[in-house]
Amino acid sequence: MSVNVKRVLASLGDYRVIDAEGHVLGRLCSVIAKRLLNGEKIVVVNAEKAIVTGSKANVFQRYKDKYDRGSKEKGPYFPRHPERIFKRTVRGMLPWGSRRGREAYRRLRVFIGVPEELKGKEFEKVEIALFEKVSKTEKFVLLEEISKHLGWAK
Repeated sequence: MSVNVKRVLASLGDYRVIDAEGHVLGRLCSVIAKRLLNGEKIVVVNAEKAIVTGSKANVFQRYKDKYDRGSKEKGPYFPRHPERIFKRTVRGMLPWGSRRGREAYRRLRVFIGVPEELKGKEFEKVEIALFEKVSKTEKFVLLEEISKHLGWAK
């Protein structure tokens, strides 16, 4: 993983590192999608600690329905891994049918935890997506819990 992370970071050049811990998934992904469309290169760490608001039963059922949709042969396929669910959420907010949207998507890298190469680096927090600032509910689920419910084995 270490060699792969170095190659990824070298290909991005100058990039922003965002820590997803304590952020609401949808709000954070919408901010990231907009910044990607503006040409920024973004690396997200701690993707498994992003928060999805709502009761556990409802959130689990919604993601299970997405995962079970379609057939195993034809798709559409929905990921189990937290970093892939995160990327898929961002992808849903980009104009995927256009060249501009696909190029923006290529400027995004998402990691579970913090890679060794990024330890000690300053992480950015997105104020308008922080759970304690935007949510009025106490019901939430971590992306890691959703992934485990879908069958992801860490």
